[in-house]
Amino acid sequence: MTQTDNVAAFTRARIDSIRGNVERVLQGKQDAIRLCLVALLAGGHVLIEDVPGVGKTLLARSLAESLGCQWRRVQFTPDLLPADLVGVNMWDPDVREFTFHPGPVFANVLLADEVNRASPKTQSALLECMEEAQVTVDATTFPLAKPFLVIATQNPFEHEGTYPLPESQLDRFLVRVAMGYPSRDAALRMLEVHTDGAEDHHHIGPVSNPADVIALAEIADACYVAPPIKEYVLDIGDATRADPEVALGVSPRGCVHLIRAAKAAATLAGRNYVVPDDIKWLAGPVLEHRLALVPEAQIRGARAGDVLARVLESVPVTTGR
Repeated sequence: MTQTDNVAAFTRARIDSIRGNVERVLQGKQDAIRLCLVALLAGGHVLIEDVPGVGKTLLARSLAESLGCQWRRVQFTPDLLPADLVGVNMWDPDVREFTFHPGPVFANVLLADEVNRASPKTQSALLECMEEAQVTVDATTFPLAKPFLVIATQNPFEHEGTYPLPESQLDRFLVRVAMGYPSRDAALRMLEVHTDGAEDHHHIGPVSNPADVIALAEIADACYVAPPIKEYVLDIGDATRADPEVALGVSPRGCVHLIRAAKAAATLAGRNYVVPDDIKWLAGPVLEHRLALVPEAQIRGARAGDVLARVLESVPVTTGR
């Protein structure tokens, strides 16, 4: 067996064990789980958005528990302060100096539950953490652990008690995952699993560890992206910014995230190279939440997903020939 075969076998075994572990408690959500695994391999962050009661928190917690990493859950509320997340310097009378008390972001996985219920000031405390994997408190910078993954859930912003996430915050999430309601068959399996009188179906044991997560990310990062694929991604970004219905198009960070996500998707598929179908499949989850439409388009009822679909149809795949 060659080294390439060994790498492929390692990746397949670890991914299958994580996916299977999550599916033990979350039925009928294979696409959502797959997108979360893409973010995991790409070293990005996940925003899970949908109405209450469709399994957002269950998916986030099950993935965190499966990874075998240190994780913390924070319930975002309107009175949550930035210091409640990143930590604070407190006076220690024993040593007569200030000592830093780290917050819950000092973990491998942070579950930010209902992130858009907190104030914009608190939401902004995550910006440095998510982009640079570090925290600055009173002019002192503290690095975060590796790997570091934020899995945030949010209800649709039109629900009561929510604050819309600012564009700068949305741009730092690699993918946005929509849960949706389960199919009837999946709902029946869910009822069978969660109502059979057992003590707890919501907690599962770890099937991985931080070293495995780092290794998987390195394998995905080594995936090959041909120059025509990169040109194709740039063409998509340019087309969104030129669209008359778009006020804020895909940023350079968004293009970088799409390439990283495509490399992870190729790795999940058992390939060490990216194909155009990887880009097309991930364009919605990676790019849609980064688009802001002009007011006229919003009044007409246009949606970012429809605009992005039109852009993808209009941009040809660059062949390099």
